[in-house]
Amino acid sequence: MRRLGFVLLLTVLWQGRAGAEPGDPWEGEEGDAPAPKDAAPAPSTRPAKANAANAAKAKKPAKAALHWQRKPRRGAKLMGALVPDEMLRPSPPPRPSGNLHLFVLATREQLKVNIYNDDGSYNVESLRAVSHVLRCKRTDAEKDIEPRLMTVLSTIYDHFGGKPLQVVSAYRNQRRTTSYHFHGSASDIRIPGVKPPKVRDFAATLDAGGMGIGLYPRADFVHVDIRPPPSYRWIDYARSNPDNPDKAPPKGWKRKELKS
Repeated sequence: MRRLGFVLLLTVLWQGRAGAEPGDPWEGEEGDAPAPKDAAPAPSTRPAKANAANAAKAKKPAKAALHWQRKPRRGAKLMGALVPDEMLRPSPPPRPSGNLHLFVLATREQLKVNIYNDDGSYNVESLRAVSHVLRCKRTDAEKDIEPRLMTVLSTIYDHFGGKPLQVVSAYRNQRRTTSYHFHGSASDIRIPGVKPPKVRDFAATLDAGGMGIGLYPRADFVHVDIRPPPSYRWIDYARSNPDNPDKAPPKGWKRKELKS
């Protein structure tokens, strides 16, 4: 009888454990026990006001932000991000004065000009003068510079107190035709006494859609371009490399000796 009773006890215990569902804390910490499935949840000890604040915080939409991704490129250490619509200006920025003071580092040429007529239209002669001074520094080839780029540069010029914009590169007559430099809609600039991140941050406030802005901390300049949407941002930690094959002139062009 004792043996029979012992067998029955073991059978009952085995059936109870076999009926347990995955996740039940059979081997939990000492003092822990599984709560019954139909048991009411334990009342919260947090104040009602705190619970309401947490609920409101959960409903608050997340703030728009750039989602950076590494971009592989020969000789570059690049991080890039598309700009969400929420981070763009809702409307174009106000028209600038039109004044520009450009100093091209490679040729040592400078130009002071106003790109507007008195009625607010673009001054054709001024646009030609800008296109000439921003010509390709390797081949001397010229291309019409995008007027909207000149407008952005004039706005930057106004904001930083009329300091000359030092141009590292503008139009490039190069083999890689996908560059916005090749299309005359990009410029790499520095401003004396102003750190590049500050120039980058202000340029970003002008973007109502269709701008590319890149920061080059080691090369010490900011790239600004006009492009079809979406807008794009990047940071490139590579050193300046004028011998990059992507920047080489088309075949048949003799490379010009640069002064800087």
